[in-house]
Amino acid sequence: MTNAAAKAEVADLLETVQRHIRSLAGAHRQRTLLTATATAGDRRIRVTVNADGIPVQITFAEDVSDLEYDEIAAATVEAAQAAATEVRTKAEKLYEPLQKAHARLPSLSEMVEGMPDLRKELPKAQPAALTPPPAQSSESATTAMTFENVEYRPDSSGSMIAEDDNW
Repeated sequence: MTNAAAKAEVADLLETVQRHIRSLAGAHRQRTLLTATATAGDRRIRVTVNADGIPVQITFAEDVSDLEYDEIAAATVEAAQAAATEVRTKAEKLYEPLQKAHARLPSLSEMVEGMPDLRKELPKAQPAALTPPPAQSSESATTAMTFENVEYRPDSSGSMIAEDDNW
């Protein structure tokens, strides 16, 4: 390949990358406008989330008081998770054409001999748990810290205070 042909190929590739970046920026702007809404608890609880899956509105039907507090809490979580799943699916569909275009671009390893394919090296994010964290055991929550290497001496009021020579 001649030097002029190589320069033309690189220029074409740069234009393609710049076009891809502009498309990606537009998709990012569109994604920020995405919302999704889901209901739960026999449609008594309605949760709307933004593009990041964060609840932005929670509404309760007039008959929500027919539910117990734990049912309301569980249904709210259920609706929020369903709405977050829906908005994530919408975002994936929005980015799908860009991902296909990106896959057609040559990787750096295809352009530079001996360069590793960095796409394969990148770690994948793991999905977060959809369950609450485990509750602390009552023993660990109520056990106070204890110290054994202290000396006690009375202060001016006669109360005993702890003293440590290392301070």
